[in-house]
Amino acid sequence: MNPKAFSLATTSLAIFALTIVALSIFTGARSSTSRGKFVEKAITLPTGVTLSYVEHGNTNGIPIILLHGFTDSWRSYEYVLAKFPDYLHVIAISQRGHGNSTKTERTDNAKYFADDVAAFIHEKNLGASIIVGHSFGGIVTQQFALNYPQLTRAIAIVGSDVCFYDNEGISEFVEEINKLNDPIDRKFAEEFQQSTIVKPVDSTIVNEFINESMKVPAHVWKSVGEVILSTNYTNDLQKIEVPALILWGDKDAICPRDGQVQLHNGLNNSKLVIYHDTGHALHWEDGDRFVRDIIAFTVTLK
Repeated sequence: MNPKAFSLATTSLAIFALTIVALSIFTGARSSTSRGKFVEKAITLPTGVTLSYVEHGNTNGIPIILLHGFTDSWRSYEYVLAKFPDYLHVIAISQRGHGNSTKTERTDNAKYFADDVAAFIHEKNLGASIIVGHSFGGIVTQQFALNYPQLTRAIAIVGSDVCFYDNEGISEFVEEINKLNDPIDRKFAEEFQQSTIVKPVDSTIVNEFINESMKVPAHVWKSVGEVILSTNYTNDLQKIEVPALILWGDKDAICPRDGQVQLHNGLNNSKLVIYHDTGHALHWEDGDRFVRDIIAFTVTLK
């Protein structure tokens, strides 16, 4: 997201082998629907929500869970998912309130989102997983690592921050979204998503991301906005002991460099990687490098 700039304005994916599709029935899965190159599935969790998700690779491989940013969905990772090697088990989730997931449960605290991820891991019997979170997903990733260290193999924080309460741009953005009502003005969603991009991204793809933002009701925009504004893990970072990767674009207008340094210094075992001339949505702008960096990080964990 890029609230400071908000007011101003493929490589083909590999098709899943039929044998993998045939084996794609997992514990707790409620239903499956075709979505582009992937099969969108739904799972009902003990936390009271039904989450939509897609997965790629070997179900016995190292689990990597991708968490999207504010008003996005699993489709935020649609154009990078198939780039991961088949020996990994990569899962992209639409978090509560987003995409085709449940929108009626509480979204006013990051712990609810973290609880969903833990329940998902238990239902799918994944064991300790690598959690990758972009933007708001990076907040959920930190909360998850704090609340569920036994389920956290490693974390990657992408275009996010340790705290936002003192971020003037976030305060202004939350003021704007608190004025929203249903249905969301498409121009508002369009300007928001466009503001997260520095390098050119195919307009058709960006339009798909805008469509996902339009699925998010006003009350979720508002409640999650307040969660972001109130986030502050400054005094908790040292409690996270798992390896951490921090990815950040140096043209990110939401999450400043100081926040990345704070993350890097506060986490006990972290690596900071800077993408030059890249904005907030770095996995949209440089998906190939994003995938390479996550793979390289995964290899170091073996």
